[in-house]
Amino acid sequence: MEAPSLLTSLTALSHEFGQADYVFGGGGNSSAKNADTLWIKPSGTSLADMTPGKFVAIDREKLSALYTFTPPTDTAERESVVKDMMMASRRPGSEARPSVETPLHDLIEAVFVIHTHPSLVNGLTCSQNAEATVARLFPEALWVPYIDPGFTLSIDVRDRLAAYKRQHGRQPTIILLQNHGIFIAGNTPETVRETYRLVMETLKAEYQAAGIACALPVMPPPSPASDKVEQLKALLEAGTVAGGSPITVAEGPLTPDHMVYAKAFPYSGDWLAEEIAAYRRQYGYAPRIIVGSDGVYTVGKDAKSAGLAWDAALDGALIRQLAAAFGGVRYLDDRARQFIENWEVESYREKQSQTK
Repeated sequence: MEAPSLLTSLTALSHEFGQADYVFGGGGNSSAKNADTLWIKPSGTSLADMTPGKFVAIDREKLSALYTFTPPTDTAERESVVKDMMMASRRPGSEARPSVETPLHDLIEAVFVIHTHPSLVNGLTCSQNAEATVARLFPEALWVPYIDPGFTLSIDVRDRLAAYKRQHGRQPTIILLQNHGIFIAGNTPETVRETYRLVMETLKAEYQAAGIACALPVMPPPSPASDKVEQLKALLEAGTVAGGSPITVAEGPLTPDHMVYAKAFPYSGDWLAEEIAAYRRQYGYAPRIIVGSDGVYTVGKDAKSAGLAWDAALDGALIRQLAAAFGGVRYLDDRARQFIENWEVESYREKQSQTK
């Protein structure tokens, strides 16, 4: 395909897989490539809002310098250098910051790559028995144990892709990442769509066989009680409160996206200033998800940030429900959690999502 056709097809795929069944907030990313150029979604933007002109054009030859340089040992310094190298690989006219997963998209040989975080998929990837279940349900998929996202993930997956190709004579079309999501690759949009359909239908059948619903129980529509709103605003110095429905929230960090929009842990306890202060001292920030006796609430500086936290709370509740089909939910450990909490990239994504 010529570049205009590639971008038209990529935009259509981005809209299709930028819906609530696949991502929330600014999660996920999409790309297309030819021999010289990779076009990828900018960091912090929504797949559903993409247009052909919004994709960042990357010079693949310049980007390839990432695969051979020796990164600094200090994590913050390494991430800063990698960010600068990616920014320097942009072609003239591309001003936005490319997705942090840009090198991984480049290393996948297929023309189109769509990375999403569907609840149906993460019910599997965030479960205790994920690896064994992936081997059973998707034997040709590449399974990747949890690795810090960004450069570290890209370099690790590069080696896994090479090993897979030596064994199978080709790269995989499905990559499943523990506590993260899924990459689907294909040389045509139809291949990407068909592979996604296969994955989602396979998982729906598995949940049905386990007697687990693929949606949360029917509940009253969210409607925060006015007294709760005022109480939470005062306690948390929040601008807006969302939610109000009774859901069973995830009790810990599930994926990087959940942490970006709703932090790692919900607050569950007495709604007292001293208890909130204790939470702040323990984690270094105020809670975004608050469990009450009558329902779950989310807070934010404005309606958009509170709404994004509510979307994350709903998604986390559904993943927790679905993971019961595969041995129960698996949360990120403290090391992985602290990396995300201190990662500049995720702070940037959160700021971008709240300004659009």
